[in-house]
Amino acid sequence: MFSKAIVRLPATNYADGLTTVAPGVPEYARALRQHSAYCEALEQCGLELTHLEADEEYPDSTFVEDTAVLVLRGAILTRPGAASRMGEVGSINKTLSRFYSQINSIHEPGTLDGGDVCEAGNHLFIGISARTNEVGAGQLAELLASYGYTSSFVDIRSVKDILHLKSGLASLGDNRLVITEALANREEFRGYELVRLSADEEYAANCVRVNDQVLIAAGYPSFERTLRELGYETIALEMTEFQKMDGGLSCLSLRF
Repeated sequence: MFSKAIVRLPATNYADGLTTVAPGVPEYARALRQHSAYCEALEQCGLELTHLEADEEYPDSTFVEDTAVLVLRGAILTRPGAASRMGEVGSINKTLSRFYSQINSIHEPGTLDGGDVCEAGNHLFIGISARTNEVGAGQLAELLASYGYTSSFVDIRSVKDILHLKSGLASLGDNRLVITEALANREEFRGYELVRLSADEEYAANCVRVNDQVLIAAGYPSFERTLRELGYETIALEMTEFQKMDGGLSCLSLRF
């Protein structure tokens, strides 16, 4: 169960951030409205939010998930794979020090984005991607093992249209994973019940279970219907302005 989350308001230069997709330039006012609705949904799920001010120095900084990996037994600062984002970690460290007495870190030459880490109970999947290298993944695996967690690597570097592992994978708990077809036949996920997404709804893979609710991107009715048939309560949120910048629901908060 989560009780807290850290969020950061998008900066006015948010549209200057990194992106690998081309659906158009995000509308700042609309992004603010969508971010506000997202925060309200987290509160509806019972979380107490820590709101960080917008950081104009780092246009991508609203995607706070990439700066840390938080598990029940500890906190690990990442070392983002994009050089322009490495400076985001410092302010997150200061914030996390209010909640964690000991904080570990990923060190050079390792790189790691939090979006490449999917927690599924006591096991964590670590994506090897354009942003997370093998050294960073190995450092994280060692730290997780010291906390009593197991982990495995999932190499997604050859998978098209997936920036981070969680662009195509989410854990619902209950030994159940939401997954895109490109990942569904991987050996790493054998033994889990898979909720497969159709090709036209793959963006919906980045959903977030928050206590008794599942946050999902609005506009994917087949997936929402499937979750409801499985017994989950859903909250659908507009994410268009974050999708334009490679962002998803999990990216916008650090939950613990």
